[in-house]
Amino acid sequence: MAALNIDPSIIHQLVVPGSVVAHDTTNFMSGHGTYPDATKTHLKASVAGFVHKVDRLLCVEPVENTRYLGDVGHVVIGRVLKVDQTRWIVDVQSRLDAYLPLAAVNLPGGENRRRMEDDERNMRQYLKEGDLFTAEVQQIYQDGTLQLQTRSLRYGKLGEGILVHVRSSLVKRTKNHFHSLPCGASVIRGCNGAIWICPATSSSADSNVVDTGGYVKNIESVSLDVRKTIVRLSNCIQILNRLGLPIYDTSIMQIFEMSNVYDIDELIQPKIIQTLANQLRQQTRVGSEKHDETNNGADPYAHEMREE
Repeated sequence: MAALNIDPSIIHQLVVPGSVVAHDTTNFMSGHGTYPDATKTHLKASVAGFVHKVDRLLCVEPVENTRYLGDVGHVVIGRVLKVDQTRWIVDVQSRLDAYLPLAAVNLPGGENRRRMEDDERNMRQYLKEGDLFTAEVQQIYQDGTLQLQTRSLRYGKLGEGILVHVRSSLVKRTKNHFHSLPCGASVIRGCNGAIWICPATSSSADSNVVDTGGYVKNIESVSLDVRKTIVRLSNCIQILNRLGLPIYDTSIMQIFEMSNVYDIDELIQPKIIQTLANQLRQQTRVGSEKHDETNNGADPYAHEMREE
């Protein structure tokens, strides 16, 4: 009888805030993304998304999560909010603040020992309020809180560069999220939608990481050409985010090479953005057709599914 009180065509269909999801609240329970109206006789959508029904529970799954949900193994970029007794409280653009335990960080010199009281007193020497750093999601608690770890030397404090915020759903999940691009800059793609663009690391800087544990900022001077490259990469990534295109090393370099015919300040003009979008779509279409011919009609996205 409950099935008669809901339009079957609305299941898995896109609704907008205020759309009526069910006409009878007695036979359905309000789930995420729904709410009863003032008369308590109808269930309406509170977000734009797709309707899902599980037995008597109705919910609306958002088209795009505005907050990062997180998954074990994800590379994230976080900002320290508070230094607690044995952990750092970190903002990773999630629904709840994340935690980085003192036991989950590298000690300077690569020491592997139990953390003592002196380590707790010296926590601000590693990370203090406002510092940006890279980490990996180690565990997810039942309430959605993320626990981070930085035991690998590729994680640690970030120094000079630009932080760009994009939609987390556009950051393509790949095996590697640390890229040294041929244009002379490095990019770290955080799965939480934070992307860090910085000068390419030198061999001398890499050798210092082991001694410092990755918690000393690089404050060397950056040349004007490198700064221009970083700003151009930042504008290109923002264009990809605005167009809703996947963000990974290949797409970043594609639009970077296309943008070389324009000045940096021109990349924020709507006409230039539309021109680059048309060029990128055309190049993607040509690349897909060539891939189909090479693979004799095979699925062009099969290799990406296997990698993921």
